[in-house]
Amino acid sequence: MFYGDLQLIDIIIFAGVTIFLIFRLKNVLGKKGGFEKSPKKEAEQEEGATEKVVVTEPPELSEDLAEFKNAYEIIKDFDHKAFLEGAKNAFEIIINSFNGGDKKTLKKLLTPEVYKSFEEVINKNENSPEYQFFSLSIKKILKVVEEDKKIKITIAFFSEQFKNNDESTVIKKNDTWTFEKNTESTDQSWLLSST
Repeated sequence: MFYGDLQLIDIIIFAGVTIFLIFRLKNVLGKKGGFEKSPKKEAEQEEGATEKVVVTEPPELSEDLAEFKNAYEIIKDFDHKAFLEGAKNAFEIIINSFNGGDKKTLKKLLTPEVYKSFEEVINKNENSPEYQFFSLSIKKILKVVEEDKKIKITIAFFSEQFKNNDESTVIKKNDTWTFEKNTESTDQSWLLSST
C-alpha cells in the first residue's frame, strides 16, 4: 500500500513539472524573436521611408574607424572590434589559401565573382605558394555603404610577407578589400567581394 502511494505522489510531481515546463515554453516561444520586423519598421518600409532605424548606439570611434557609424545604423548588434578581428583573420586565411591553391577554402570566403578571378590565377599557376605572412595590420576603414540589401565595408590593409621563411625577402603590400553581407539574412558570414 505504501509503495502505491509513492507511485501516485511521483505521478503528481511529474504532472506538475510537465505543466510548469509547458507554461514556460509557451511564454518563451510566444514572445517576438530578434529577427522579426517590428510593425513600425515594416510600415516605414511599405511607405518607402528612406530614414534608417538606428539599431545600436555606436561607441566612441577614432577617426580611422569613423565610417563604422554607418554599420551600427544598418546592422543589429554590430560589434566593430569583432568585425576587425574577423577581417584580419579572413585576410590571412584568404591569402594563405590563395598562395597554397586551396580553392575549397576560398569558395567559402569569396563572392562567386571574386572566386572566379582567384581560381583563374591559381589554374595558371600564377599564385605564390612560397610566401608567408610576417605582419598584418588594418590602416583604415575607408567606406561603409548599403547597396541592394547588402552592407559593404571597405578596408585598407597593410601586410608584410616573406618568401620561403627568409625574413630578408620581406615585401610590403597595401591592399584595399571590400567585405559584404546580406542585411536581410540571419547568416553572420561576410564574403570578400572586391580586391
